[in-house]
Amino acid sequence: MEIGLSTAAYVVAAILFILSLGGLSGQESAKRAVWYGIIGMALAVFATLFAAGPANWHLTAAMIAFGALAGWYVANRVQMTEMPQLVAALHSFVGLAAVFIGINAEITLMDVLAARASGVAETFSGFAAVLAHKSSAEIAVLKVEVFLGIFIGAVTFTGSIVAFGKLAGKIDGKAKKYPGGHALNAAAALICLAFGVAYCAGSAVLGSSLVQLIVVALFAGFIGWHLIMGIGGADMPVVVSMLNSYSGWAAAAIGFTLGNDLLIVTGALVGSSGAILSYIMCKAMNRSFVSVILGGFGGPQQSTMQIEGEQVAIDADGVASALNDAESVIIVPGYGMAVSQAQQSVSELTRKLRAAGKEVRFAIHPVAGRLPGHMNVLLAEAKVPYDIVLEMDEINEDFPSTDVVIVIGSNDIVNPAAQEDPASPIAGMPVLEVWRAKTVFVSKRGQGTGYSGIENPLFFKDNTRMFYGDAKKSIDQLLPMLG
Repeated sequence: MEIGLSTAAYVVAAILFILSLGGLSGQESAKRAVWYGIIGMALAVFATLFAAGPANWHLTAAMIAFGALAGWYVANRVQMTEMPQLVAALHSFVGLAAVFIGINAEITLMDVLAARASGVAETFSGFAAVLAHKSSAEIAVLKVEVFLGIFIGAVTFTGSIVAFGKLAGKIDGKAKKYPGGHALNAAAALICLAFGVAYCAGSAVLGSSLVQLIVVALFAGFIGWHLIMGIGGADMPVVVSMLNSYSGWAAAAIGFTLGNDLLIVTGALVGSSGAILSYIMCKAMNRSFVSVILGGFGGPQQSTMQIEGEQVAIDADGVASALNDAESVIIVPGYGMAVSQAQQSVSELTRKLRAAGKEVRFAIHPVAGRLPGHMNVLLAEAKVPYDIVLEMDEINEDFPSTDVVIVIGSNDIVNPAAQEDPASPIAGMPVLEVWRAKTVFVSKRGQGTGYSGIENPLFFKDNTRMFYGDAKKSIDQLLPMLG
């Protein structure tokens, strides 16, 4: 494929990626946006392969086939409730790829420089040919790109693995750090910087530029691991978004290394969109991005506020009676709905209530679940109408005029301590003010705290009743009782 045709394909792919990101901002256009992304990526892959020439086609075809089969297997095996940990795991692949590409670039550069130094005329092909034509200044810039790609990639790789472990329940979700926490991270970052400067300057520290990069990768990997281990519970949605941003910047850095314009554009799109989303989510939690990175929620409860009253349980008959008498209902879904896979039952509950002439709406908090947009995806899967799914800012003022609120598996995002307890770890965090409704039913497995480990005074309020049990089974109990 000629360079001009390859460039044209890259431009079309970049436009499709931008359209894909734009379409994902709305539920109605999301499905079309996904297809834009699929077509754009397919076009980008084939344009890159044909532009590279016929070398190693057998190996490339084998890798594509293996990746396609692995993706097909994972897509069919993973449930929607497991999407957050899948996203975190996929981020780790991007980080690892950045590390490998950076190391490979250095090995190739060493071969090219050795050939130059020996004065032997060699015919290079592929990436080596590109390096052979670079000037000393261009090689200096290349080294900076390689260092950044490896550093960001290693942080992304280990951080994503830890995030996967926490989201999947394989690692304790509470914040954990070694003694000296931040100092350890700072020391590791300084070591990475020192070896990075030595590598870029051509210094003989440790005798080999390749060894210098491996040291950078190891210490950057420690930073990623220790950084995410120190972030707990309620901040994990921000962590996933942040790692998404890191993976984008790692890809952009490697795009510069390889001289691939589309990889630069794509990495910048992913990196910037992930950073913007992280900022939006931090704002929704009334927290700064730096405070999340330096240690989030998830530790022991620190509030000294005394919670008065007791949790009053109610059975399905009582909930059904209140719903039959209600005119307006708001449903607040959370991770508990995802775990019990109750979205289809909730959709049927919504259908029956609306058929009875009742106003039913959903209230979605920006950080509900374990991934940005997690609840929206589950509700869309269950065919809940888009127009009754509202964001927190759109619906918070309507709770005082609402007859019944049903909270399904949510805790931290409906916790009044955010407004009532200045000493609470979530003080100031915007929450769904469900307690202002006439009656609140909380569907919950038991009396435990939420993912952040913070007790919720909502459960003890006079207008709240606890509807204990698995969310799906509890909702299914209600359905035959609704008239």
